Amino acid sequence: MSEIYTPEPVDMPPSSYGKPSSGDPSKDWMAIVSLVVGILGLCAWLLPICGFPVAIAAIVFGVLGMKSGKRTLAIVGLSLGGLCILLSLVNAVLGAVIGLSDPNFLDSILNQFM
Repeated sequence: MSEIYTPEPVDMPPSSYGKPSSGDPSKDWMAIVSLVVGILGLCAWLLPICGFPVAIAAIVFGVLGMKSGKRTLAIVGLSLGGLCILLSLVNAVLGAVIGLSDPNFLDSILNQFM
C-alpha cells in the first residue's frame, strides 16, 4: 500500500505542430497582402472594372507569397483572387448581354428609383 505507481516513460515521435516555417520570412508580407487583397476583391467584383485588377493583384501576390513561411495565407489569397476573376467575368458578361438585349434597361431601372 505504501508504493506509489509511476508509469514508464514512452518514446514518442517529435511533434510537427510547433515546427518552424521553412519559407523565406522576408516574403511573409506578400502572402498577407494576397489574403487582404483577395478579401477586398470579394466586394470589388461587383464592378468588373475594379474586380479584375484587384483579383490579378491578389493572384500575383499569392504566387510570390508561396515561397514564404505563410504559404497557407498565399494559397487562400490565390483562391480568392481566382474566385474574384470568375465572378467579375460572369458580372461583365451578364452586363453586356443585358445591355445589348435592351438598351433602355438602365434607364428603366433608374426611373424606378427617381
